[in-house]
Amino acid sequence: MGIYTRISRDDEGDALGVARQREDCERLADLRSWQAVKVYEDNDVSAFKRNVVRDEFELMLKDLRAGLINGVVAYDLDRLARQPRDLERLIEIFDERPRLEFATVTNDINLATPDGRTMARVMVAFANKSSHDTSRRIKRKHLELAQQGKSTGGQAPYGWRKDDRNKIDPEAARAIRQAQRDVLAGVRIGTIRTRWQEQGLGNPRAGTKRMAHHHVEQILTSPRLVGYQTYHGGILFGEDGQPVIGEWEPINTIEEWEAVCEVIAERKRKDPGRSLARRYLLSGIARCGLCKNKIRGQANRKWQPGSKATKYTYQCSVVNGGCGKVGRVGEPVDRLVARLVLKEQREKAAASGTPVEQRWPREKELGDVINDIAQLVEAEKSKQITVSTLLQLLPPKERLRDELRLERSRFYKEQKVEQAKGRFGDLTEDEFFDLPIERQQEIILHSLSAVIINPTGRGKRIFDPDLIDPVWRE
Repeated sequence: MGIYTRISRDDEGDALGVARQREDCERLADLRSWQAVKVYEDNDVSAFKRNVVRDEFELMLKDLRAGLINGVVAYDLDRLARQPRDLERLIEIFDERPRLEFATVTNDINLATPDGRTMARVMVAFANKSSHDTSRRIKRKHLELAQQGKSTGGQAPYGWRKDDRNKIDPEAARAIRQAQRDVLAGVRIGTIRTRWQEQGLGNPRAGTKRMAHHHVEQILTSPRLVGYQTYHGGILFGEDGQPVIGEWEPINTIEEWEAVCEVIAERKRKDPGRSLARRYLLSGIARCGLCKNKIRGQANRKWQPGSKATKYTYQCSVVNGGCGKVGRVGEPVDRLVARLVLKEQREKAAASGTPVEQRWPREKELGDVINDIAQLVEAEKSKQITVSTLLQLLPPKERLRDELRLERSRFYKEQKVEQAKGRFGDLTEDEFFDLPIERQQEIILHSLSAVIINPTGRGKRIFDPDLIDPVWRE
């Protein structure tokens, strides 16, 4: 005989609810002289949600069909099924094996008889309706809380304290802001994900060691970062057409957040599914001094940690359409180019001073359009205009609002990207090479359009800086 126990929510995680069910089921089995050979336990698992798979319930059905157990004892029928389809799967097995036993602690239903099955179907139908009613009330309550700018429960999002989801977690907030600056400077989400994993940051799901790529992306672009309330995955707007502001502390300004969102969206539009990973600083930047073809880095397979051999080289490759006649040890070239670029940037920073941050000039126009939309909606509610009139006047206003919002996000994207890429005037050489490779390349490309590597000629090959020609941007 198998015993099935289930509870939908176990917030404390102590499994006391299913333990009580098991005790009552074992007592009933003893009274009927049945031997309980296995307990199937689904703790903190819903039987109502269609996308939830109950692993122990599925195993119980499999064991019943295979004859490994000869019946089921449950605390109540609604512990077994709240969806009619799950009950029908169970009834089908009892049809195939008429000698199976079935009992519940709270009532006496026999699935082996037509009357028992009819009663079970009625009870599950009522349990299903009860779950629907509860779900509807919970959704309505969540919407009401969201409209008030309050949290609807659940685990605190990354960036806020676990004991108070309205207060910022300083360490997590710093990690998010730094990751956003890196994104604006050209660093890939995958690089940030790897760094977070190494540093123990983020909040990977239980049972996993690393967050998914889209999870990191969602953290960096969440509307919650600027205080916007969300509902069902989107920003919740109030009757005035403005986003509902939550009661928690924001991490970003609207300008910073919109810039990050636009950069990530732009990457997807330009390079859908293409990896932007780089391994060597000057790959795609260096060019052959003879044929002017792009030179790429190549790993030295004989290199071992601690050896004096070079780790990688830059080689003009025939495979990539080059002449194959120019190659250079990688590390000295990288060091030389980085040193030259950082010196040039320090000189520029000293001469230009701190740039002044500008505001988007059409902010008032956007506010006026949003206010017009709210007034039109309110006029229809108060019967000053008809629905037909509203639907004629609203679409042009909404299109203009969306166009202005997109223009604003792109304006601040350009500004924040420029700021992120320009914050390296005080970097040391070692600090430069500690940055992600994408960040290093952005810094190089900020000053150089290419690096020409000239052939060394015959004789002993000693690194000669004069054979490396940086091509500066005008």
